[in-house]
Amino acid sequence: MNTRDTQAQRDDFYRRIDPSHLAPLWTRLKGLVRKEPTPLGVPHRWRYRDVRPLVLEAAHHITAEEAERRVLILENPGMHGASQITSTLFSGLQLIMPGESAPAHRHTQSALRFIIEGGGAYTTVDDTKVMMEPGDFIITPAWRWHLHGNESAAPMVWLDGLDIPMVQFFDASFAEGSNEDQQKITRPAGDSFARYGHNLLPVDEKRKSKTSPIFNYPYSYTREALEQAKVRGEWDACHGLKLKFSNPETGDFAMPTIGTFIQLLPKGFKTARYRSTDATVFAAIEGKGRSRIGDQTFEWGPRDLFVVPSWQWVTHEADEDSVLFSFSDRPVQQKLDLFREDRGNA
Repeated sequence: MNTRDTQAQRDDFYRRIDPSHLAPLWTRLKGLVRKEPTPLGVPHRWRYRDVRPLVLEAAHHITAEEAERRVLILENPGMHGASQITSTLFSGLQLIMPGESAPAHRHTQSALRFIIEGGGAYTTVDDTKVMMEPGDFIITPAWRWHLHGNESAAPMVWLDGLDIPMVQFFDASFAEGSNEDQQKITRPAGDSFARYGHNLLPVDEKRKSKTSPIFNYPYSYTREALEQAKVRGEWDACHGLKLKFSNPETGDFAMPTIGTFIQLLPKGFKTARYRSTDATVFAAIEGKGRSRIGDQTFEWGPRDLFVVPSWQWVTHEADEDSVLFSFSDRPVQQKLDLFREDRGNA
């Protein structure tokens, strides 16, 4: 039998099994089990000075109450229309104007807020009021009632990070709105950090949540931790000084599905090449520098945002002392034994 006849018989077989909802693995195997990650997402940078006017303009088109959440999505150019910044994560810039509030709701997606601009606004987690200041990392745990408000005289902008695509993948999305305009607040601002942020825990407390009981990690404490690590000289060739935000009850990541990190790069420091399977979103807090991602170089300064896709080489270089906040899906990858990293020649 010649090759042409063999292929014709195979094609006929494939057509006949198709109505039975069967398919030959051998024709699809290389596309399913790839030699290395081939993400749809691409490297990209959002200059805050460029996007800020557009974020503020959104307030002229829709109120925070009408929008429910007035957010401009940071959409990866490689996944246009997908509302994703990476294959597993959503990100956007949320705006609350003075005197506004965004209505209470809850959902099974976990959310982080990294404060970019403004001060004096707040979010709530059930009965707890959580104040927001620039550089703060704030958690909204899954299925907890929350709303946002701005009691200050200036616009408030923060970076949202949610595990929306991940939850959708598992078909585990639930959401619910509230009929109440305001939540009843019984715990004052700073309560969660006061109770759990000093390495002391209630001895008999039994918690079921895998999320940190600290809802706000203030930047002042985060910056101090970096300075203490700097004194100890804990430099890493690939990361400079990099710390993870942790759950004080377990020592694990602060959120079960999203890993959050803070990173100090001193003036003149250039990292060694690094790549990992967790696509990562970065927000510059202080300083300025550049990151080379694959064959592209992106300059960044305070409030600029950029994304590094999975398994792409990245190096960072700081022109002055710089601090970067970042987040990724590393907790999930590590728990599923999927996480891999390559430290180049470091």
